[in-house]
Amino acid sequence: MEEIWLIIKYLFLGIFQGFTEPIPISSSGHLVIVQELLGLNLKGLTFEVLVNFGSLVAVLIIYREDLIRLIRNGIGYIMTRDSRQKDDFDFILYLFIGTIPAGVLGVLLGDAIETLSSVQTVGITLIITGIALWLIRNMKGRKGDGQMTWKDALIVGIGQAVALIPGISRSGATIVAAMFLGMKQETALRFSFLLFIPVSLGTMLLSVEDVIADAGGSTGTWIAYVLAFAGSVVASYYSLRWFMNIMERGNLKYFAFYCFIVGGLVVLFL
Repeated sequence: MEEIWLIIKYLFLGIFQGFTEPIPISSSGHLVIVQELLGLNLKGLTFEVLVNFGSLVAVLIIYREDLIRLIRNGIGYIMTRDSRQKDDFDFILYLFIGTIPAGVLGVLLGDAIETLSSVQTVGITLIITGIALWLIRNMKGRKGDGQMTWKDALIVGIGQAVALIPGISRSGATIVAAMFLGMKQETALRFSFLLFIPVSLGTMLLSVEDVIADAGGSTGTWIAYVLAFAGSVVASYYSLRWFMNIMERGNLKYFAFYCFIVGGLVVLFL
């Protein structure tokens, strides 16, 4: 019975994380809140890394055509210097630049950031996320993929680094930064989620041994981890598709309202 409960618990958390990862309400912050409400205690960040990797798989599926084009044109530009492929080559460079802040901050301050995973911290940072989303709710940028600069990439990357703090949404922080820089919604969304790929992949590669060690030799734990991963993939896929439609309609204000309400309730009652 205990193993069945473990499987149900991890499957629920995988689906929950997968649904909240793409949308700007902070999946890491919500995991902290859910653990508090259900009396759970997931030690360390290995489970979060695993389900985040599930979200990565969903992002790869949805943006596969963009990734194939970027890789093909990036290599093509290196080989031929065809000016028609330069924008895609530059876009790849900007993804590398945008990855640097989160990579550096994660390595240097990873343990310190983990200590911020308190419910009260999450309540406050959710309110901050809501304020940021409210400020950009009506913005319509003009910059497309070809108008980005390395400075734009670095600033969006800093937004992603700030989102290492639980309660600060990764997608929210990067999209807010991109929109403030004048990017079109489509470009902001694409850059945000393609920027998620190297950070998530790198984190997973560095944590493989910890994930395996956490699962241990228990069959029930392995089943729970596999189902949580699968649940995260499916939930992330449909959540991201839904969020892309919401971005097209310019309805980010509803996420701001949600962050205000949940953050306020957490600060007052948890």
